[in-house]
Amino acid sequence: MLNPKVGWAHNTNDWPWQVAGPDSPSAKDYPRYMDQVGGNARGVHADLLLMGKRGWTAERLRAAAFDPYLPAFAKLVPELVAAWRALPESDPRRAALADPVATLARWDHCWSADSVATSLAVFWGDQLWREVGSFAQAERMNVPDYIAAKVNARTRLAALSAAIDRLTRDFGTWQTRWGEINRFQRLDNALQPHFDDAAPSTAVPFPSAQWGSLASFGAKGWPGTKRYYGTSGNSFVAVVSFGPRVAAAAVMAGGQSGDPASPHFADQIDRYAAGELRPVYFYPDQLAGHIERRYRPGR
Repeated sequence: MLNPKVGWAHNTNDWPWQVAGPDSPSAKDYPRYMDQVGGNARGVHADLLLMGKRGWTAERLRAAAFDPYLPAFAKLVPELVAAWRALPESDPRRAALADPVATLARWDHCWSADSVATSLAVFWGDQLWREVGSFAQAERMNVPDYIAAKVNARTRLAALSAAIDRLTRDFGTWQTRWGEINRFQRLDNALQPHFDDAAPSTAVPFPSAQWGSLASFGAKGWPGTKRYYGTSGNSFVAVVSFGPRVAAAAVMAGGQSGDPASPHFADQIDRYAAGELRPVYFYPDQLAGHIERRYRPGR
């Protein structure tokens, strides 16, 4: 896309047919191999935030990047609730799943560190992903679309039961807040990721992009852990305003330094989790008061 009239373009690692709303290229003009798996929920989310909107500022763009809506669950959870409501009154699953289903039915489909529904939805979705992910890949469909189109009510309800059992086993109750599960941890500078539930970590409210979150934190359980720890997703976030004088704000995952002894090894974790971007200094007058040391080649 080159200067689309709509005024924006987005890339969510999905197909190119939604890159610029009504100004996007048409699939019929390109060979099939240009798109292997279709769109994704993150693209749906971007469209919801961008279509028909004007008056963008750096702060509005930053806020959009951390919008908590999860379009995949907004589509899938009501279908799960409907599957439960269709059970006969005599079915033991009605009583067993009543409270978790009620929690999901009340949910606004937005992530939050304090949200029990986010924990339920992610553990339920992850269970289904493990079960049908390979089938979706074989049919060149993204997994949420495959679940919506091809997974029956019995499988959806069984996956919820499995998610409840896992939450209860690992955390003592299925009513566990998402921030207790989804964590950022940086123990040292080892190249191979490793994590420890007994060591300090930070709650991250946003989940994986696979459910449509623009703020992406690709976390999972690791050997010896019950909590989820992230190793992919938003490695950094930046908002840049171009003009006669460039202005920008950004945040990195963890910190700028790879040296555990440096004060900058983990000093951006809280900002990262909260979506609070720091100023980026481009000009000498901006650097005043922020310089720790200077480097001159050859000295």
